Amino acid sequence: MSAYKEMWEKLNLDIPAHDGLLAVLGKFYGDIYLSQQGRLKGMEYLDFVLSEVHGLRVKELQDAKAQGRKVIGTFCVFVPEELTLAADAVHVGLCAGADAGTEQAEKLVPRNTCALIKSFIGFKLARLCPYTESCDMVVGETTCDGKKKAYEAFAEHVNMHVMELPQTKSESARALFRAEVLRYTSELERLTGVTITPERLAAATKVVNDKRRALQRLSRLRAADPAPISGRDALLINQVSFYDDPVRFTQSVNALCDEMEARIAKGEGIAPAGTVRLMLSGCPMAVPNWKLPYVMEGSGAVIVGEESCIGTRNTRDLVDESPADMDGMIDALVDRYMRIDCACFTPNTERLDNVVDMAKELKADGVVHYALMFCQPYAHEAMKVEGALRAEGIPMLAMETDYSMEDVEQLKTRVQAFVEMVR
Repeated sequence: MSAYKEMWEKLNLDIPAHDGLLAVLGKFYGDIYLSQQGRLKGMEYLDFVLSEVHGLRVKELQDAKAQGRKVIGTFCVFVPEELTLAADAVHVGLCAGADAGTEQAEKLVPRNTCALIKSFIGFKLARLCPYTESCDMVVGETTCDGKKKAYEAFAEHVNMHVMELPQTKSESARALFRAEVLRYTSELERLTGVTITPERLAAATKVVNDKRRALQRLSRLRAADPAPISGRDALLINQVSFYDDPVRFTQSVNALCDEMEARIAKGEGIAPAGTVRLMLSGCPMAVPNWKLPYVMEGSGAVIVGEESCIGTRNTRDLVDESPADMDGMIDALVDRYMRIDCACFTPNTERLDNVVDMAKELKADGVVHYALMFCQPYAHEAMKVEGALRAEGIPMLAMETDYSMEDVEQLKTRVQAFVEMVR
């Protein structure tokens, strides 16, 4: 990693603090990921990507910028990657999955703000995220009041564009989101100098849909018993999808799925047949938020699905590729993104159906619902999700936590008791 020191200095990172962060993350990754037995060979690519996530991938971003391309940073699955790619820009997720710069962040937002918001602000103020420092524009979205107000403060530190998201799925709400998609299109064209034509948008839509198809295939294969891949590795794949080059990533996931199919055909898996199968549901888990999956799989269970934005919520639906004109393509984009069952919507009954259907398809013995502390939308919906699952005879455990390690032992106790109950 020392080979990248000059690049990090140009990005104005706090080098000693950044070195310390990478050292901690490296050990964390070794303990949680590299200690697993029976991993698929295809995971070596994901290990490599993670080992270079602050190195080679960031260098690729700098090379793209040197060629005149722009880098767009996002926090949420509501920002259409198709439009970013159609403008010949690079679309990346930003650091938001660890406690970093918390003291600085709490000078901009209240202390009782969710860990994800404090994390992306802390990474910026502590100069620890090379992705944020590489961005020509950061795109936020009003999925909750906490983010909405935090962006006001964050905009003093980055070039910020905020998309207003509707809170319902009415016709007027759809019209609002369509207007926001067009406003984002105009902003991209202004920033990049590239006109988004139907041809460019069609090509970009296929790239993003292909990535979703590969992740859908991965999700379907996890219905097998024994489970062909650990939940930790599957979560890592979904996390990397926000950072890696989309074409290269799709190829690697399809190769991994080929390996999974061969493993299933031989009746092999990451854990013995009959191992307790749990599904995760709720808030997204950004890198390196691996605490709860590690606790769950360390308690004798295997995770078979993630119903979250870093999981099936981001990959369940494709964009219709049949329209040939710009208006039709924008409508197709809007229709696809308005099907996302984020807890920001009210009512959000389709999420209840999706959680139940997914648990049944993956043959989950139980569901662990995860909400970040102070995340009101998902904490509220946990009660409704539990009711919907109970009606189908599927037990659920509601967990609320943050990025700290202080509650690990409490989480273990509760998860172990739940695993014993559903066994």
